[in-house]
Amino acid sequence: MKPPAYCLDESDFRTRMLEVLVEREITEVLDSHQQPTARELLQSLEKIFQWPVRQVFRSAIRKIRESKHFRRYDREYFQTVLSEEEVDDALRGDTKPAQEHKSTLDDLARKSIAYRNSTAFREMIEFVAKFREYAPYNNMLVKIQNPSCGFYATERDWRRRFDRRVVDDAKPMLILAPMHPVMLVYDLDSTDGPPLPEKLKTFAQTEGDFDPKVIGRTLENAERDKILVQFKTLSSTNAGVATTRLSDSRYKMRIVIHNKLDEGSRYSVLCHELAHIYLGHLGTDKDNWWPCRINLTHSTVEIEAEAVSYIVTLRAGLKSPSDSYLSSHLRGDGVPDSVSLELISKVAGKLEEMGRRVLPARKEKNKSSRQSASVFAID
Repeated sequence: MKPPAYCLDESDFRTRMLEVLVEREITEVLDSHQQPTARELLQSLEKIFQWPVRQVFRSAIRKIRESKHFRRYDREYFQTVLSEEEVDDALRGDTKPAQEHKSTLDDLARKSIAYRNSTAFREMIEFVAKFREYAPYNNMLVKIQNPSCGFYATERDWRRRFDRRVVDDAKPMLILAPMHPVMLVYDLDSTDGPPLPEKLKTFAQTEGDFDPKVIGRTLENAERDKILVQFKTLSSTNAGVATTRLSDSRYKMRIVIHNKLDEGSRYSVLCHELAHIYLGHLGTDKDNWWPCRINLTHSTVEIEAEAVSYIVTLRAGLKSPSDSYLSSHLRGDGVPDSVSLELISKVAGKLEEMGRRVLPARKEKNKSSRQSASVFAID
C-alpha cells in the first residue's frame, strides 16, 4: 500500500529533523551571548552535525529570521551579519578565512595574560578593590552628571581608603544614600594625594613613529560614514567613548576622545571607538552600513574593539598598552569563543583602508537591497 501523500519519506524526515536541531543549536548560540559571522557559525555547526548541515543551513537561518517571537536586536543581527548574501558566501566558501591577524591576536592574548602576573596589575587591582560598590541607580546618576567619570567616592572614603584629599572648589556629584536624602561624591580628578597606579596614568598612551596624515584621513572617512568625532576634556581615566546619543540629526553615531592625548594615542583611541561601531556593538544604522551585535558581554566587546585597535596601530608603527587594558577582560589561556576573529580581521582591514585613502561617498541603497547588503564592503 502506498503511504498517504502527506507523509514524509525517510530522507525528508531526516532533513526536517536536522533542520530543527540546527535551529535549536543556533538559538542556543544566541542565548549564550555569541554573535558570530555566517562562516564562523557554519564552521561550528559542521563540527557538531558534519557536512549534512550545509543542506539546511540557509533554511534554518531563514526560519529563525522570519520568526515572529524574536527579539528586535536578534532580528537586526540576522538581517546584517547573517544576511542572505553572507550565508551564500559562507556556503560557497567565498569568505576569506580570518588567519591574517590570528597570530597577532594570539600574541596580544599571551601578553595580556602575562601582564596579570605583573606588579603594575596587582597595584591596579588593589586600588580598584578599595572602592565601595554603589547601587546601579547611583552609578547612573553619576554618569548623568559626569559621563566620563571613571572612579568616584565620598570625601571621607577618599581620605580613609586612599589617603587623598578633595581639592578646593571641587564640584561634587549627588547620589542617593540610605537614611539620608543625598550624598556628595567626587571623581578621581577632584582629588590630590599619593601617586596613582601606573596603569591609570598610561593606559591610553602609545609609543613609536606615526604619520599624522593617517588620523586625518580616518577622521574624514568617519565623517563620510556620518560618525561625528569630537575632542573634549574627559576624565583622566577615560580616553574616549562611542555613543548613539546625538543632538545633530546629520550623524548616525558620535565618538568623543580626550583632547589631552597626543596624536598617536588619539589615533589608538579613535580606532578602538570606531571598532565598537563597525563591529556592531552599538547596533546597526538604518542603512545597515555596519552590523547589529549588541547581545554580547562587556568583556567580549572590549576584547574585540581593543584587538582591532592593537592590530591597526601596530601596523601603523605604534606600540599601544593593549595588553594591560585587556588583562582584566581575558580569562583562562586564550581568547573566548564569543569573540569573532573574522570580524576583528575585517574591521581592522577597513580601518587600515580608511587611514590610507579618502574613500568615495557611500552609495544610497534602496530598502530591498539593505536587507542583504554586505556590511563590510568599502564603496
